[in-house]
Amino acid sequence: MDDVTSQPMEQGDPARDPAIPALDDNDAALEALAEREPTEVVPAQQVRDKAGPGTVLVTGGATGLGRAVARAVLGAGGTPVVLDLAEAPGFDTEIVDVADTRAAEAAVRRAAERHGGIDAVFTAAGIDRPAPFGDLPGEEWERVVRVNLLGTAAVVRAALPYLRDSQGIVVTCASTLGVRAVPDATAYCASKWGVVGFTRALAAELKGLVRVTLLIPGGMYTSFFDDREERYKPPRDAKLNVPEDVAQAVLFAISQPFGCEIKELVVTSSWEGSWP
Repeated sequence: MDDVTSQPMEQGDPARDPAIPALDDNDAALEALAEREPTEVVPAQQVRDKAGPGTVLVTGGATGLGRAVARAVLGAGGTPVVLDLAEAPGFDTEIVDVADTRAAEAAVRRAAERHGGIDAVFTAAGIDRPAPFGDLPGEEWERVVRVNLLGTAAVVRAALPYLRDSQGIVVTCASTLGVRAVPDATAYCASKWGVVGFTRALAAELKGLVRVTLLIPGGMYTSFFDDREERYKPPRDAKLNVPEDVAQAVLFAISQPFGCEIKELVVTSSWEGSWP
């Protein structure tokens, strides 16, 4: 097959925009580009110039990965705002249960009003109740879905008008169990598979308007496993990820310029047993 990319474009080639002169006339070409009508995609020169990640809303930011991301944002010159059940010392905090979706939406709006908008959202809030499906009470099963999936959607819904204004970014937190299934994890898998589907659909819907990144993390050294029965905890010799390392991946996604986005990130330890 011929390498068509090496062939010069003829003046009559339909791929050439006739409104733009040939590139051997640089001044005329630049002038013509400047006079073209804007498209639906926001031109790069209109993107707000800001230092650092800006105001970043972090659910579940009092502990674990959420706290690591809040610290990373602060270290990069941004302003983390935490939504959690408990106070996050050192950070502006809205104390709220994201399972109460209307309360979560109101908390987002209060935070946005205090800080003059929102530049990014990271939805780290998550819980699990591992047990055989028939043994787990319906209320507990449904709470996992409310926190992990419905809470995520509520926070993003409330933040969306502000993210449109700032040309910002949503980073949702799924799990390796959002793309595979294991026994005794029906609630968690259902919720995290839901986060994966929600995020991919949202990315298609907001293309060119708000950046959307899906984070799929593996196990980490956090308090997430502390209240489980021993059989549901990682083995003592398990090699998990450090949340601060995963937080750097989240910060990398947040820090991309408008028009460039990391669609999906799978971040695990090199020894992760649940991936692939």
